[in-house]
Formats: sequence, structure tokens, C-alpha cells
Amino acid sequence: MKTTLYYRIVLVSFLFTSSLTSAYAFQKDKNKFVVVIDAGHGGHDSGNIGNGHKESTIALNIALRVGEELQKNNDVKVIYTRKKDVFVTLRGRAKIANDADADLFVSIHCNAHHSQASGTETFVLGVANTKRNMEIAKKENEVIFLEADYEKHYEGFDPNSPESLITLSFLQEEYTENSIKLARMVEDNFEKDLKRKSRGLKQASLWVLHNTYMPSVLIEVGFLTNNAEGKFLNTKAGQTKMASGIKKAIFDYKTYIEQNVGEDIYQGSGIDTDRIEISGESQIIKNVVFKVQISASSKEIAPKSYNFKGLTEISREKAGSIYKYYHGYTSDYIKIKQMQSSALSKGYKDCFVVAYKDGNKIDVSEAIKSASN
Repeated sequence: MKTTLYYRIVLVSFLFTSSLTSAYAFQKDKNKFVVVIDAGHGGHDSGNIGNGHKESTIALNIALRVGEELQKNNDVKVIYTRKKDVFVTLRGRAKIANDADADLFVSIHCNAHHSQASGTETFVLGVANTKRNMEIAKKENEVIFLEADYEKHYEGFDPNSPESLITLSFLQEEYTENSIKLARMVEDNFEKDLKRKSRGLKQASLWVLHNTYMPSVLIEVGFLTNNAEGKFLNTKAGQTKMASGIKKAIFDYKTYIEQNVGEDIYQGSGIDTDRIEISGESQIIKNVVFKVQISASSKEIAPKSYNFKGLTEISREKAGSIYKYYHGYTSDYIKIKQMQSSALSKGYKDCFVVAYKDGNKIDVSEAIKSASN
């Protein structure tokens, strides 16, 4: 099998992360919408201390208020990465979310700048790093250096290297569209409902986002270094107000997902397999099963050909309150790519290939890698 430069980058990134996170160590409550709330920093990592205000404390207060509000809805389960002033590693935060098989990961932070800059920003993972976004990424990723044995756990990753930052984006690609959807809702609520200044949705290569296997955002609720904004965020009223905006965005997102009946929910593939060169008439990968996810819906639809534009080999799987629908079931990677092309021709423009090994979902890159071993 020929391998492109893109595949090499993805493979390096996969090898780097595969030893750090074991997803799905336990199953989430299938009847709940699971949200992991991550209060940034903590313990010996105070974050920024603009105007004497402590980021780790403010982020924790807001996170707890968001969680309290969410838990008033019986359909929502909240998991915190921390509930007190303790240090949690970046890989530990991601592992909590992955082990919970969460529907959302929301990380809360406070910003800082040498000027009187102000406003909220919500980040999703991406390679569209402006100079300012690169600074944010470096600042948040450098928390790695506060961890014991960071060289062992993050071997080969340099928070100050643009090349390292670029590789972070590939493994979260599957969830980018939904992450952007949530981020827009957060910023819209801040600006329109709370009348706060919004600096908009941004993309940056943030380590804590790249290793979570669900839609994920990092919210900067404002600049502690701005005199007025810092003072506001350091009050109970200010923290409650910002928490209300985040809570509302999460509920808006949940409603959006549940109301997209019959439409694609997860858009784009975790690995863009169209960029991986393949050759030959078949490529059987032992012990691996490939399927094409064609849609996801809150409505249970009979997995019959006539319900899916004539596509055959339809299967259905429930994840939380969402039903996912698949086309195909094969260990032949080339055949599944052909089936993906067929689904695309039927109008399922956002369909993508998924892979399973021993009944557990794995990255497509891992499946492909196993073929060359």
C-alpha cells in the first residue's frame, strides 16, 4: 500500500497519542446526554493572575455553576475534570472525557494579554493558527511542563513547535463541524443575550482538545488583565452570568442534535481516507470491520433499503439518545471505500468510514496501520 505524506503525519500523531488515552473504559448512561465540564488549570498551576485575579479559581467557580444548572435537567449527566483546587494533567482531562464516552467536552478558561484587550473567545481545534491564536495555543499547551515526567507522556511533542501544533488537529477532525456549531452558540449567547463583547470563534492547536473523541470547545470567558472585565469575572454575579451563557449554549446544542431528524449529525471523517493512497482490487485487514456512517438521528428508523435511498446492508446503533445508521460491513478497506462512494452518489455528502476491532470502535488510521504490521 502506498502511503502519502499526510498519512505519515497522521500516523505519527496517532502513535504519539494512542498510549495516552484508553477511550471507552466504561460505558456512559445510555439514556443521558453526557457533558464533561473542565475547569482549566488548578493546584500548583494557577493559570494567569491578571490584576491579581486567579484564573484557576474563577474557571472552577464558573464550571461548577454550569454543571449545577445542567444537572437540573434529568436528561443530562455532568462529569467534572475537577471540583476543587487540584492539578489535573492535560492527558488526564482528555481521559476523563473519553472514558465517560461523553457527548461534549467543554473547557473553561480566562484570557490574558499585555494590553487592555477584552472580550470572549471560544476555540475549536484546527490548523488555522493566526499569530494570536498560536500564542493562545502555546500558553495553554505549556501546562505540560508542569507535569511530572512530561517527557515520557508527551514524547516528541513541543508546545512551541508549529509542526507539533499542526499534527494535533487531524485526530479531532471527525468532530470539527459540531464543535464549531457549539462554539458559535456559546459566542452568540455571550454577545446577544449577555451583551458581552465577543471576539468570535477561533481555531487553535490545543492539546486538551485534540485528544478528546467528541465535539470539544475551549472557552475564554474574558481577559483578567482588562481592568473592567477582570473585576467583573472576579465577582459571583459575573461568574453566574457567564455560566448561564455557557449552560444555555449546551442546551441549545442538545436541542439542535435531537431535532436534526434524519440528517447527518457527525460530519466529515476522523481521518480523511481519501488522501490515503490505496492500490489493488482488495485490501483485507484481518480482525477489523469497516462500515460507512451515513446519518444519525434522534428518531428510530427501520434499517431497510427503502429508508436509505436504496442503499443495502444497512445497520443501526444507538448511542445515548441518538441512532446512528451505517452502510456496509466488511474487512475489505477498498470495498468500504467503494461503498462510501456509492453513499456519496446517493446524496449522503457527509458520510465517512468507521472501523471496529473486536467490537470496539478504533481510528481508521489504526486499522490501516495494522495492515502493514
